[in-house]
Amino acid sequence: MGRRRLLRLVTVDPALSRRSLLAGALGVGAVGGLGVAKATPSNAAVAAVARPAIASCAAWGAQPATGTVGMTGPPQRILVHHTASANTIDHSQAAAYSLARNIQSWHFARGWIDSGQQFTISRGGFTMEGRHRSVEGLGSGSSTVFPLGAHCTGQNSTSIGIENEGTYTSALPTSAQWDALVALCAYLCQTYGLGPADIYGHRDFLDTECPGDALYAKLPQLRADVATRLGTSNPPPPPTRTWPTLKQGSSGFRVTAAQHLLRHSGRSVTADGAFGAGTAAAVVSFQQAKGLTADGVVGRATWESPLAVTCRQGQTSDAVRGVQSALTAQGYAVTVDGVFGAGTASATKAFQTAHALDADAVVGPNTWSRLLA
Repeated sequence: MGRRRLLRLVTVDPALSRRSLLAGALGVGAVGGLGVAKATPSNAAVAAVARPAIASCAAWGAQPATGTVGMTGPPQRILVHHTASANTIDHSQAAAYSLARNIQSWHFARGWIDSGQQFTISRGGFTMEGRHRSVEGLGSGSSTVFPLGAHCTGQNSTSIGIENEGTYTSALPTSAQWDALVALCAYLCQTYGLGPADIYGHRDFLDTECPGDALYAKLPQLRADVATRLGTSNPPPPPTRTWPTLKQGSSGFRVTAAQHLLRHSGRSVTADGAFGAGTAAAVVSFQQAKGLTADGVVGRATWESPLAVTCRQGQTSDAVRGVQSALTAQGYAVTVDGVFGAGTASATKAFQTAHALDADAVVGPNTWSRLLA
C-alpha cells in the first residue's frame, strides 16, 4: 500500500519499508497503461468463471471509512502483495476476519480513510473485501470501475491490489490460499476485461521486496493457472524495467556491480570489472540455484531473481559494495567499503531524486535498474 503499513508498538527506523512496518503490526513469522494487447477470454470461458466467495466489509466487521471512497477505472492491471506477517497456522475464518480488521486499523492509524488494498486473502483461503466498495465495483460480472485504493504509489488509480496473508520470501502460500488467489484473479480478469499478462507483483513498480521472492517467482504459474481458468492464451507480461545484458567479454562498472552481487550470494569471484570464465562460472552456479536457464548470461531474469538484492542503510555487505561502485560510476562521491551509512544513503537519495524515483534511500529493483543503465 502507499509507503507504510501495519502497526507495531516499537521504535521504527524511518528507512524501513512499509512492508517492514506491516510485518511488525501483524507479527512476523507491503504508470500508466503499458499499451499492450490484452488476451481476453472467450464467451464460453467467461460463463464458466464464477464469482468466488468474497466476505464483505460488513461480514468481517469493518469500521466505516473515515472519508469518501471514490470510484475510478477502468483498472489496467492486478498487483499481488504479501502482508509480510507471520505464516500463521490458524487458518480459521475468525483468524482471517481478525487479519482484515488489523489491516484496516493500521491504515486508520496512518491517517488513511480505509484499508488500502481492494481484496485480502488469508492463509486459510478466505477471500475478503479490503477497501469498502470493492465488491460493489464488481457489479454483476462486467465492470469498468473500482474503488481508488492506496496499495502502490503511482499505481493506485490503475491497479487492483490483492494482499496475501503471510511472508513469502522463501515459503509459499498454502494450497487453499493459492487456489483462492487464482480464482479471484481469474474473476477479476473476466470482470474487467484483463488478461493473465496484466498480473504483476508489487515489486514490478516500486523498490520493495513484496510480494516476497518465493511468491514473485510463482507469478508465471499464477498467470498460467488464470489463463487455464479463462480459456485464453498466456503471453508474458511486458517488462517494467530495463536491465543491461552482461556476458563473457563484457567489462565495466556494471560487471563490477554484478561481481559484488555474486559475492554477496556466496560465489567466489573477483570484483575486477572483467567478465571472464570465473565470473561466467559463478553466474551459472547462481542461475542453477535459482532454477533459471544456466547460460552464464546476466539478463533481466537473473537480475530480478534477484541477483540485485535490496540494500538499505544499516547493512554491511558485498551487495552494498555493488551499490557504491555503481554510484561512483554515476558520478556520486561515496567510499566503496560495503557499509551503507549516511553518505551512501545521501548519494542514493540524490540519485533517486535525479531520476524521478521514490527518494527513500532503499536500493531495490527500480533503483538498481537505473543505476546500471
